[in-house]
Amino acid sequence: MEQKPSRRVFLSVAAAGAGGLLLTGAGQAPARILARDPFTLGIASGDPSKDGFVLWTRLALDPLGPDGRGGMPARDVDVEWQLATDERFAKVVRSGVESARWKQAHSVHVELEGLQPGREYFYRFRADGHLSPVGRTRTAPEALSPLTFAVAACAHYEHGYYTAYRRLAQQDPDLVVHLGDYMYEYAPQGYTALGGSVRRHTTGKCATLADYRMRHAQYKSDADLQAAHAVAPWLVAFDDHEIENNWAGDVSSTDLPDFARRRANAFQAYYENMPLRRASLPGGASMRIHRRVDWGPLARFHLLDTRQFRDDQACEDGLRSGCDDRLASRRTLLGEDQRRWLLDGLAASDARWNLVGQQILMAQRDSKIGPGTEVNMDSWDGYAAERTRLLTGFRDSGAANPVVLTGDAHMHHAADLKLDFDDPDSPRVAVELVTSSIASDGDGYRDKGRVAETLAENPHISYLDQRRGYIVCRLTPEELQADFRTLDYISRRGAPAKTGARFTIPAGESSLI
Repeated sequence: MEQKPSRRVFLSVAAAGAGGLLLTGAGQAPARILARDPFTLGIASGDPSKDGFVLWTRLALDPLGPDGRGGMPARDVDVEWQLATDERFAKVVRSGVESARWKQAHSVHVELEGLQPGREYFYRFRADGHLSPVGRTRTAPEALSPLTFAVAACAHYEHGYYTAYRRLAQQDPDLVVHLGDYMYEYAPQGYTALGGSVRRHTTGKCATLADYRMRHAQYKSDADLQAAHAVAPWLVAFDDHEIENNWAGDVSSTDLPDFARRRANAFQAYYENMPLRRASLPGGASMRIHRRVDWGPLARFHLLDTRQFRDDQACEDGLRSGCDDRLASRRTLLGEDQRRWLLDGLAASDARWNLVGQQILMAQRDSKIGPGTEVNMDSWDGYAAERTRLLTGFRDSGAANPVVLTGDAHMHHAADLKLDFDDPDSPRVAVELVTSSIASDGDGYRDKGRVAETLAENPHISYLDQRRGYIVCRLTPEELQADFRTLDYISRRGAPAKTGARFTIPAGESSLI
């Protein structure tokens, strides 16, 4: 078994100094064009396969430069990269040079293949004599082997410190799944948490390419987020706030002009700032984010896009009672093509576990205590007929052990997914694990009375927790064990993470124990 390196290397983002310098070849070094460290946004890796992954960085001398270019010159910059099998780079197995293009915000995406499966690797970059931090990543295995992965979402910068990212990194996951709201588009104080804000957004609400680039840079500058990226490869998918709150397909939720242009700006900035493969390169106002990632024969991740192809929210959005339109069979959230892509992929999957990563609560959640129903139009409750078709497809696909992983809700949930949530005898077809937020809504709380009422109203939901946090899952052929990690505060630094609840999903059961 490979021995994992000490946590010191990864949680001290200053680990860049380990080992020797990258090689630049013979000859005199050219004059410097970067007067100071350009790796202020850290490094990252993502989308692992059995023989490769993506390595990412973005150069920025002044991350919050008002033109969105990070204080970089309007010229391309050569960036060297290096991959090794040890943290001190004594055994370098790959190296090369990529051009950080100024028209792509000096971002770098190195897409590697031909590596050994199931192997831990270390990587770093150098630009103009400056050396980046060191990151750890890994390829997916070829053989059946356990997997530890974390699930995270929703990190409003103003609402609190990113201690949850730091605690996540300290658990040394093999993989991190981030399910959206990585950044928020609001102007300063545009969306306030109950306890107020501890930090302040860059000026204005995001609309231009410079706005989105600057906002991503502000988030990426956080040392706790950088530590979480440096410790493992990530799978990322956006939700709404990477563009704007509750957008739906071509429909904006605001009265700002030219939504197609704003979408194109947001997608370009998202790609520039994420460890994504070329297959996700945006084409104007569209971007392919739904994809599959296999972790050997153990697991297949099916990542969904619940924004680009959906119909507008029914009954003018929000929490609604008596909204018949939400039940209409014509309404779609995934779009026909994506829904068929998912169900075909499930039917063809030989994986022991099929993990569906998506953004919004799939289980029915009735917020009205007592007679009547009140549900969220932005969630799957606003697209109830398609949800039934989808869950029926889960059952009929024959796919082993489907588990839905979800973000968005800002509170932990563990739920059984049923064909008919109002029928106690309706069969369970999958389990849903919903992560709370990293920071959004500020310090959490525990309203035990409200939680008890909500669980009684929704008996298919087994657990709710309004504190901030993330989920750590340990997956084997026999079971999935999910630890719901919670932090009591994020309005100041240093909160410990605790396990608020632990659930086990035995293989073949489609239910929580």
